[in-house]
Amino acid sequence: MQNIIQDISCYFPANVLTNERLQVEFPELKVPELTRLTGVTQRHICSEDQTSVDMAVAAAHNLFHKSSIKKSDIDFVIYCSAGGDYITPASSCIIHNRLALPAHCGAFDYNQGCTGFIYGLSMADSMISAGNADNILLITSEAITKTIHPNDSSNRAIFGDAATASLIVRNSNVSKFGKFIFGTDGSKYDRIIIKHGRERFPLPKYAEEDRLDSYGNTRNDANFFMDGSEVFNFSVAKAPELVSRLLTKSGLNFDDIDFFVFHQANQIILETIGKKIKIPDDKMIIDIKTTGNTVSSTIPIVLKNAIDQGKIKRGNILLIAGFGVGFSWGGTIMKI
Repeated sequence: MQNIIQDISCYFPANVLTNERLQVEFPELKVPELTRLTGVTQRHICSEDQTSVDMAVAAAHNLFHKSSIKKSDIDFVIYCSAGGDYITPASSCIIHNRLALPAHCGAFDYNQGCTGFIYGLSMADSMISAGNADNILLITSEAITKTIHPNDSSNRAIFGDAATASLIVRNSNVSKFGKFIFGTDGSKYDRIIIKHGRERFPLPKYAEEDRLDSYGNTRNDANFFMDGSEVFNFSVAKAPELVSRLLTKSGLNFDDIDFFVFHQANQIILETIGKKIKIPDDKMIIDIKTTGNTVSSTIPIVLKNAIDQGKIKRGNILLIAGFGVGFSWGGTIMKI
């Protein structure tokens, strides 16, 4: 039995924030240097009344429109997001209703940020292998820009909103997953965080005044925070170890990998990882220019674009890996 990704669809909000517009908003911003470091020239932004659930439904509609599978054949919908319409119920249940999925279809949410797609693949693979499902709809959707302070130029330059819907199915020779590897350094949980708004620090009781950091970015504990230098050090330190463990566990050599697909954090992190592991340029896929860092959606976006463009072909072996929120990391090797 082989469990595979049969199809991937994406959704991007219509609103686009360009670097030129950022320059107008922040006249002191060194946009050319920022573009070189981030690799991002524009990013899609949710409208005020649009949520991650809305994007998730749109991505799934795109998938069903082009896929041969029927909604009645979906056994589970798995939804990865840091957002959602309500604290409860699970947003996957709302998505289930809006997509008119069958009553026999299970639904659950999880929040795993940059490694979310890897976690989702592993859960889908395990559920199918255990005989509990045949067809799983894995959705990633992040309206991350809603959590960023409007005067936080640093994070606004990096992140964008997007959703993806992937169909994971049983019984095909199109592609297959290898072993999965995961890891966590929970001691760094507060290096990427939205501190206020849940049970530990409920709003508005813990709402605070805005403050400026040393770079002139406006901060507030109700908004998204990321310690960029810690994230950089963590990512470039863990990547070589994870790649080595995946190759060993899969019984493959470095040269057996046709393409390396990492979470698209930013240009400089990806380039540093590539140099540190000595990945040839033609094997390292970087696709962040027009979308920015879309958190859990970056890896499926890269996969879809590379397949549609003919870069990734049948028979290719891919190493895919994510690093980020938590701090967490995970990866697998898959064959197309």
